[in-house]
Amino acid sequence: MKLPPAVWNWSGGYIGGHVGGGYGRTSFSNPYGQSIYGGVVDTPVFLAGGQVGYNWQNSSWVFGLELDASGVVSEGTNTCLAASGFVVSANCKAGPNLFATGTARVGYAFGALGHTLAYLKGGVAWQNNRGDVINNNEYYGSYTQEKTHFDYGRVGSIIGLGVEQALTSAWSVNVEYDYLHFGGPSVATPPTVQNPPFAILPANITSLSSSYHIGKIGLNYHFGADPWVVRWPDAPLYAKAPAGAAPIAYTAGWSFEGGSRLWLSRGRFQWDERSGLRRP
Repeated sequence: MKLPPAVWNWSGGYIGGHVGGGYGRTSFSNPYGQSIYGGVVDTPVFLAGGQVGYNWQNSSWVFGLELDASGVVSEGTNTCLAASGFVVSANCKAGPNLFATGTARVGYAFGALGHTLAYLKGGVAWQNNRGDVINNNEYYGSYTQEKTHFDYGRVGSIIGLGVEQALTSAWSVNVEYDYLHFGGPSVATPPTVQNPPFAILPANITSLSSSYHIGKIGLNYHFGADPWVVRWPDAPLYAKAPAGAAPIAYTAGWSFEGGSRLWLSRGRFQWDERSGLRRP
């Protein structure tokens, strides 16, 4: 007797964790003119966090919503805010310490019984970014370097893609790439010096923007399934006969069976009188 396999799909809630890393860049506009140092701070990114979400499956298409949050270790520094060699430059430091996102997902389940899910995601993101703008040697007054500090939260956007593989009915693992982008805000810069001609340039404003390329690997637990079962509950394609069941008796009567067979063989054998071997 042939039985259909047990139905499993991606519908339902899940919770999990992730780790990852990547690369970020924060740009500082220069209020004194185009910076000869570029005004760009590159930041390596390492993160770890958790996610929670819910999926709905219709045929092979899967739709979902997901929230995640990550603690971030990231900091970079670069020389900035010098329009020429006559303006005392600064060191710009920046790095996020927290990401949070809310996204919608759409995916397609494929493979054996739909256990593999490829998906796209997009939505809103939030970061907390912090750092400093610290003047270099200022040639005047106190030897204390002028600096300003910033620590702000900012809403931006996220797009991503990934592949998720169901390991059992309770557990799945995914790999994902995300791109995050944030604009603003405006941050105060410390006063600096121009020489020659000698002049003290007053405090001003720089506008910040940042973007990140992130790769993550995650593990999810799907609600409603036994987390300790390490095999699929899918039914076999064919049912096995119960142990000890009596064989099915043949009914009386005649039967006729016919068939045909086609074979082809070609070859010639010779006898080697010296060695006593037969050669093809």
